[in-house]
Amino acid sequence: MEKRTAEEQTLEEMFQRLDATITELESSDITLDESFQKYQMGMKLLKSCNEKIDQVEKKMLVLNDNGETNEF
Repeated sequence: MEKRTAEEQTLEEMFQRLDATITELESSDITLDESFQKYQMGMKLLKSCNEKIDQVEKKMLVLNDNGETNEF
């Protein structure tokens, strides 16, 4: 499977990668160096998730009582 950049991935895909990273970090078979690498990758992924969520929040529209839309 081709690796896509964080901008190309959906939030669901990024959450799945974060979950897999956490599982790997919890493994007793991981070395200290590998755990540092996984931790750094997870933190970068978490930052990307937060940025993507911020973008979505800015695009959301809210209907007011008059049926008009306003940005969130």
